[in-house]
Amino acid sequence: MISAEPLLLPVKRRGVGHWMTSYRAMLRWQLTDMRLLLPMTVLVQLLSGVGLVLGFGLLIPEMTERLALFLSTGAVVVSLVVVGVIMGPQLIAQQKSSGSYDFMWSLPVPRSSAAAAWVTLNTIIAVPSMAGALGAAWWRYGVSFDVSPGVIPAVGLTLITGTLLGYALAHAVPKPDITQLISQLLIFVIFGFSPISYPIENLPGWLADLNQFLPFYPMANVVRDALTDGIVADVGSSYLVLSIWAIAAAVVAGVALRRRK
Repeated sequence: MISAEPLLLPVKRRGVGHWMTSYRAMLRWQLTDMRLLLPMTVLVQLLSGVGLVLGFGLLIPEMTERLALFLSTGAVVVSLVVVGVIMGPQLIAQQKSSGSYDFMWSLPVPRSSAAAAWVTLNTIIAVPSMAGALGAAWWRYGVSFDVSPGVIPAVGLTLITGTLLGYALAHAVPKPDITQLISQLLIFVIFGFSPISYPIENLPGWLADLNQFLPFYPMANVVRDALTDGIVADVGSSYLVLSIWAIAAAVVAGVALRRRK
């Protein structure tokens, strides 16, 4: 059961100790704020991850092992991305509408600790969905995954980048209605024109080149490389692109939040 005790912050507002105390306080705040919604959100995301894997199989009757690996690892990436890029901005937009947003950002906590708490919350929501997608692919298509130690940095960077992108969007755009509209547009971009669940060669040349510099294809590239063998050749550039997007999103979010002081 989540504690409803008030947030207790140290008087000394600097140093690692203050940061860790602030992180725990903000995480408790986020969990308390979502105490009724969180279990249902985790369940819905889990069912979405499994549903993506099974639904793709209905669209493609002639399922080869290579295509099954693309679809299943793509479902994993979508599970990780949707939470941060789509659902995160919508939740923050709801906080703005309800008035809890202004109170939360009036608390004397480092902005980075609040962002870290948000990443942790998104991890709690996304990881079960990722596991469900992998399990459904193994059960439905009989594919075997070659999981490497690189799965930790791949999944971690994908989650962090996706969360920070949504975080920057939610805080930089002042009007909640516009935030929700943009997040809905991103769903169309992710599912329709980002080579997450299919090879990038399927796209026209100009769109394939553009996706090399957008964050979603590199997310799929690094996660697919960590879960399979022989499908992805080189992921160095994908890690670089993701890192740049993560840093840029963190800067945008930091500037937007600093203006609230």
